[in-house]
Amino acid sequence: MAEPASGARYKLWDGPVRLVHWLLVGLLAFSWWASEDHLNWHRWSGYTIIGLVLFRLWWGFAGGGAARFASFVKGPRAILAHLRTVGRRDGSDVPGHNPIGALSVLAFLAVLLVQVGTGLFAVDIDAFEAGPFSDRVSFEVGRQIAEIHELNFRILQGLVVLHVVAVLYYLVWKRTDLILPMITGKRALPSDPGLAGAPWWRLILGVALAGAIAWALSKGFRF
Repeated sequence: MAEPASGARYKLWDGPVRLVHWLLVGLLAFSWWASEDHLNWHRWSGYTIIGLVLFRLWWGFAGGGAARFASFVKGPRAILAHLRTVGRRDGSDVPGHNPIGALSVLAFLAVLLVQVGTGLFAVDIDAFEAGPFSDRVSFEVGRQIAEIHELNFRILQGLVVLHVVAVLYYLVWKRTDLILPMITGKRALPSDPGLAGAPWWRLILGVALAGAIAWALSKGFRF
């Protein structure tokens, strides 16, 4: 978007949101690369993704400002109203995710949960590589879950493509840069949105909880 006359940039995305975003970008690419010949790395990448998704869910309720689901998840009326503005050339002044972007966030989180969840039960065709919960199901069921795991990844790839296209559309057509704010945390806006942060104890508790659950899942809840 064309920047405000003052060129003022205001705090929008906090550190945890930005770190989770870019770690997921890197780990999804890494998991894809490792899925053929480096399955041990693939598994550990998946466990890390589980932790990141769990933390993002926590931060959507316990975080502050634009990180909270309540700040960007809207109802059908707001979604339809935003759809009517998508084709306009003017930039977007919505601080944070717009109503359509909110649907994208929810879709990503849901598909990622399915992806990592199926990976926990999946079994390869030779029964040589398997998730930590694969012994809780039969080989046939494990193979079916593995197929769902692969199909769901195609859906995830589609979401990634749509996300990139949307970001480029906003950059080129609506002159709204959504990339730099996710790096710096700040974005040019007409005025300070006044988004409050969250106390440090919530961050520490969220990291601890997500890490503990991810570790427990990696062990198949065997201690």
